[in-house]
Amino acid sequence: MAKRRLRRVISNFIAPRYAKLNSVKFGLALGIFFAILHAVWALLVAIGGAQQFINWVMPLHFIDNLYSVASFDLGVSVLLIVIAFICGYVMGWLLAWLYNRLL
Repeated sequence: MAKRRLRRVISNFIAPRYAKLNSVKFGLALGIFFAILHAVWALLVAIGGAQQFINWVMPLHFIDNLYSVASFDLGVSVLLIVIAFICGYVMGWLLAWLYNRLL
């Protein structure tokens, strides 16, 4: 009994079994994450803090700021969040599918 358990522990250490990812759940998680990031960006644009953020971030990457932030539009921001969610979902689904195929 002890030998069998020791063998199992050693085999799991040498060749561990990895769990498969649920492609739908992983896609939803990444889609929601992308949507939240873009919702925060839309909120920054709405309250007028986006340009200051861009002016602060760009020089940190040694890039001259050539861009200006447009005025806030609710329809555009909703579209941005929806498209970000869809892209995040597709990317998450593809990453989980690829991960599961490579196992």
